[in-house]
Amino acid sequence: MVEHDRSNFEVVMKKLIALFTKIFPRQTLIRFSALFSFLIRPFYIGKKVECPVCGKHFRKFLPYGYGKAMDNRLCPKCLSLERHRLLWLYLKEKTGFFTDNLKVLHFAPEQPFLKRFRALKNLDYTTADIDSPIADLKIDVTNIDLPDNQYDVVICNHVLEHVDDVNKAFSEIKRILKPGGWAILLVPINPNVDTWEDPSITDPEERKRCFGQYDHVRQFGRDYVQVLEKAGFTVDADRLYYELTDEQRKRMRLARPGEELIYRVIKSL
Repeated sequence: MVEHDRSNFEVVMKKLIALFTKIFPRQTLIRFSALFSFLIRPFYIGKKVECPVCGKHFRKFLPYGYGKAMDNRLCPKCLSLERHRLLWLYLKEKTGFFTDNLKVLHFAPEQPFLKRFRALKNLDYTTADIDSPIADLKIDVTNIDLPDNQYDVVICNHVLEHVDDVNKAFSEIKRILKPGGWAILLVPINPNVDTWEDPSITDPEERKRCFGQYDHVRQFGRDYVQVLEKAGFTVDADRLYYELTDEQRKRMRLARPGEELIYRVIKSL
């Protein structure tokens, strides 16, 4: 594929992905993502970027999202984004997630992780979501119908910005964790503001302007560690991103602004 053709192809891909993510509900996108990945991969053969989740190399990643910052983000094979690739490295290098015997509850399971986590023999792994077609349990994170002190690990990424009562969600996650258990609670963060919300903002376009996306109900900010501590957790804001070289970060496309830290919270013994 010559450079001119590649450029035209990238423009078409950006428009198609933006259109699909706008008009199709999340459930539909999930159902057809594997087929999309299979069909698109031959157009991205190359060695410039590397996905640590699936271990594959490509000439670049797919575009994803909205606006000018959507280029070179989504893995054509496993559909990981920057935050997924950084989290994968963190779990492998900084935790016993891949080796210890752990009981895990994963909310809104991300497709890059789902089959790979299920295949880990050391995990007792369950997924949950309020409407996802790929989750094991249909559960609202603000009303988790499960016993206390059940899980060693809870994963709940890019969910809390959608939840009306985030304090209730924090309380429920803490309740089902075993003493000493931990959770990964990643959210979109605007490092230029403190966390804020306004329940009177219900218009999708106004929510997008204020909170970054039409279905977000708050903007988490630079005080996120304090927000988590106020919820009763011990917080470890890990800086693995900054421990990697510039070349590693560029090759694997590991984080966007506000996503450089991994927030792991621990339930006190």
